[in-house]
Amino acid sequence: MPRFGIFKAMKRALFLLLCTCTPWLVWGQELQAKVTVITSRVTTTVDKRIFITLQTQLNNLMNTRKWTSDVFQQNEKIECSFILNLESIVDPNVYKATLTVQAARPVYNSSYQCALLNFLDADVTFKYQEFQPIEFNENRIQGNDPQAANLTAIFAYYAYMIIGLDYDSFSPKGGETYFRKAQQIVNNAPEGKGTTGWRVFDGLRNRYWLNENLINNRYNIMHDVIYSYYRAGMDKWFDNEAEARRNMLQCLTQLQAFNKENANTMIQQIFMQGKMQELIGLFKKGTSEERNRAISLLTELDVINAPTYKQQLK
Repeated sequence: MPRFGIFKAMKRALFLLLCTCTPWLVWGQELQAKVTVITSRVTTTVDKRIFITLQTQLNNLMNTRKWTSDVFQQNEKIECSFILNLESIVDPNVYKATLTVQAARPVYNSSYQCALLNFLDADVTFKYQEFQPIEFNENRIQGNDPQAANLTAIFAYYAYMIIGLDYDSFSPKGGETYFRKAQQIVNNAPEGKGTTGWRVFDGLRNRYWLNENLINNRYNIMHDVIYSYYRAGMDKWFDNEAEARRNMLQCLTQLQAFNKENANTMIQQIFMQGKMQELIGLFKKGTSEERNRAISLLTELDVINAPTYKQQLK
């Protein structure tokens, strides 16, 4: 059962019953998203208030659209942020931008938020005129204007990827439905000038490859790694730290085996981003044997942070 445990399932069933009996109740959306549009790098004669309108419309898209059929209580919503940084004006009303996407989920029995996704998408080009509709229709992904449709396709893609990762962290391969929805967007992505990042030949770290890595059966072990990291590792940290460390070492060993067979995959690199401090915090109180094993694994899996692991866990 994706994301929801037994007690959550009971709450969900009760809530569905209440919704049936009281039609005025509104089903809770899944995302608690904050979208920020930054324009400091572009010089334009256009009134920059249009970008405030764009920011409002994107926030409305992400926070008011129902992306799943499940019911989320307010405290169950997935926290995420999107920073759309305009880099240049390509053509009239057409902008080149980067998009920083971050998402997290709470660790059981604590207020700590554990990173799910932290990614900089440098392949964002879109057309926008003030008050143009910012809507997503999964049956008309390309729309009438590919450059205008590209923006909503990108945001919808990340909505499904975030939800998929969140569901994967609560149940084995629980996010598959939403990775497949993201795949549908990839397969039917807008095609036009500047609409890159959707295709196999657009680079090695883009939307195509992130999704491909999560639907490729050859990489199924990554779903086990995601589930083990969050449920068997992080979710036990505050109740049974010793067990959490043992489980995390098993998880990282599994990830090491995956990486040896499938070196430098995008999903392995993305998975390790933003996890250094929490891994150091978890293993710092471990036995010397556990710390040494953690150093061996982490310096191999997260090479860029290897010196910090060695220093902090020695």
